[in-house]
Amino acid sequence: MAAMDSVMVDDWASVNERLSGRSPRQVLEWAVERFYPRLTMATAFGAEGCVLLHMLSEIEPRVRVFNLDTGYQFAETLELRDRIAERYGITVELVGSETTVEAYELAHGGPRYLSNPDQCCYDRKIIPLRRALVGYDAWITAIRADQSLDRAETPVVGVDRKFGLLKVNPLLGWTKRDVWAFIVSQGVPYNPLHDRGFPSIGCWPCTRPTAEGEDERAGRWAGQAKTECGLHSLDSSQL
Repeated sequence: MAAMDSVMVDDWASVNERLSGRSPRQVLEWAVERFYPRLTMATAFGAEGCVLLHMLSEIEPRVRVFNLDTGYQFAETLELRDRIAERYGITVELVGSETTVEAYELAHGGPRYLSNPDQCCYDRKIIPLRRALVGYDAWITAIRADQSLDRAETPVVGVDRKFGLLKVNPLLGWTKRDVWAFIVSQGVPYNPLHDRGFPSIGCWPCTRPTAEGEDERAGRWAGQAKTECGLHSLDSSQL
């Protein structure tokens, strides 16, 4: 039986139950021991991702880490990539669409994020992600359960049927307060946009600062029903 078939049929419900009370570092250590080198991590360079990069640098810095570069990222986000490399010796790979922003907008008569943001996310995030995950048995994400209703339904570890591999979520049980306490105590580099009212940072056309009292993801696709790009929607992770 192929390695991927083995991953898909294992009793991940039992594994998830055993890992649910573990610390993020312990979950990462388990994932590295179980899957490396067929283990990868996706990061958007949010505060949570930077925390996991710090931990990975101490556990196994050779784990391949990539960022989905849509072509619409903030300059501050890309500058953080350089600071991460300098601090931890981890060069985060940029995985982009096969179509440039200019060609993509020309083909659709203008910015697709205005006319059809779901399609834009699919073309510039989901398709590149599928390509980036080929050949891996598990991927690490930095989502927290309290960020959205979709994410609250995600297990610590489970089969990601949308992308055909295991999904590991070490920070699922942490809160925003936990994340920032770790960043402060460990001096973890982070995106300066967080200090300017951006709790959640995505592409610049679809991200705004939030007001006091707003949900931390209220600044993503503001004014629309859309709350996820599709990477972590409910159908993407199920046991």
